[in-house]
Amino acid sequence: MSTQTLSVTGMSCTGCEDAVEQALGELSGVVSVSADHGAGTVTVETDGDVDEEAIGSAVADAGYELA
Repeated sequence: MSTQTLSVTGMSCTGCEDAVEQALGELSGVVSVSADHGAGTVTVETDGDVDEEAIGSAVADAGYELA
């Protein structure tokens, strides 16, 4: 297991958190996701098979960006 906390720009509400969490939760290998719009972060726990590029793409597809 691996846990990463990444900065995300553009989140301003709990709906934003939900969108990011849903997008990342759909990635194969993601075990859990917790976004925090106040802190501008997302914490992703993976089984080790997910790279940051895939995470960045999922966040971008949801309409946000990794900082």
